[in-house]
Amino acid sequence: MAIIPLLIGILIIVVVGAICFWVIDRFAPDGRLAQLLKLLVVLVCLGAIVQRLLTLTY
Repeated sequence: MAIIPLLIGILIIVVVGAICFWVIDRFAPDGRLAQLLKLLVVLVCLGAIVQRLLTLTY
């Protein structure tokens, strides 16, 4: 039964990441800055997902 909260948590992380991507596209004036911010969002989201998956193994 621990799978459903895990999937909900991962879905929330993905939705927040998509909202961050939209905000970056909307308000970042420079293309290079936008790329760096998007890369940061991807890395943070992947880190959060990996953290959730690792807690499942213990």
